[in-house]
Amino acid sequence: MKVSVIGMGAVGTEIVGLLLNVSEVTEIVAVDKNRGKAEAEIWDFAHTTAFTYAKNPALVAGDYPETRGSDIVVITAGAQLQQGQTRDDLTRINSGILRGIIGEVERHSPGAIVINVTNPVDVMTQVMLRSSSYPRERLLSAGTLIDTARLIRIVAEHVKVDPKNVVGYLLGDHGATGFVPWSLVNVAGLDIASYCRLNGLPPPDHAAIRQQTLDAGFRIFERKGNTNHGIAASVFRIIRAIEANEHSVLPLGVLLQGEYGVEDLVMSVPCVVGRSGVQRVLNYEFTPAEQSEFQRSEAHLRALLALT
Repeated sequence: MKVSVIGMGAVGTEIVGLLLNVSEVTEIVAVDKNRGKAEAEIWDFAHTTAFTYAKNPALVAGDYPETRGSDIVVITAGAQLQQGQTRDDLTRINSGILRGIIGEVERHSPGAIVINVTNPVDVMTQVMLRSSSYPRERLLSAGTLIDTARLIRIVAEHVKVDPKNVVGYLLGDHGATGFVPWSLVNVAGLDIASYCRLNGLPPPDHAAIRQQTLDAGFRIFERKGNTNHGIAASVFRIIRAIEANEHSVLPLGVLLQGEYGVEDLVMSVPCVVGRSGVQRVLNYEFTPAEQSEFQRSEAHLRALLALT
């Protein structure tokens, strides 16, 4: 499997590291507007393959022609968040950048699965869908997968179990209107309210946990200037699901075509992910309050899309 990463900032570089050390890909191509940066990262990674524990795929630093025939293309390029900005502030500038990128990606890898990481992630994914002929199954956003990972960790700390025993999602928007459908959150097979009641724990404060989840990335950003470990791991999780045809259920940004009553808008919802990309969009029944939150996310994303 050939994977190309467009944008070798902190996130793109860490994705390459995960691909090199954990996956079974055969070729990794790094592209950056600063060609020297991409070359230096690839040279540095190449030196790790001298050790017996490291994989030895082909490592290439190049431009779009070198990405030709990619199975997966990850896009992390674009203007980065600055202090005092929100992800939404990046809408206008990144929409122009990504229209150019997706044209180059499609020219060289029309059969690829494209994973977008550039913010605002769902809106930028729709911009690229409108600027290319990729189907919704193969041009998707990392969506709220990182938010969901943060939510699960926070809930796990509250109920004092391994995060892998918690199931739940943050859905809608990777931004201020993302919401938690608490009716879907469970711990080791029990809904979270029952788990807490039966195990002597206080019930979760829904509003506080949601806000803590939404604020997590900004708290990290304020202290070190970026977030990279969690989002890179999230993208790698998507790649692994595709590579191994896992049929994993992941909350990703996909173009909705009637699901949840939404037409022609990329939103983050649970999807079945495998070798062909998004294989199914799963349908859930939300409570009336949750449906209202979903509609609030929809309105926010449509307003942002109008700015592109």
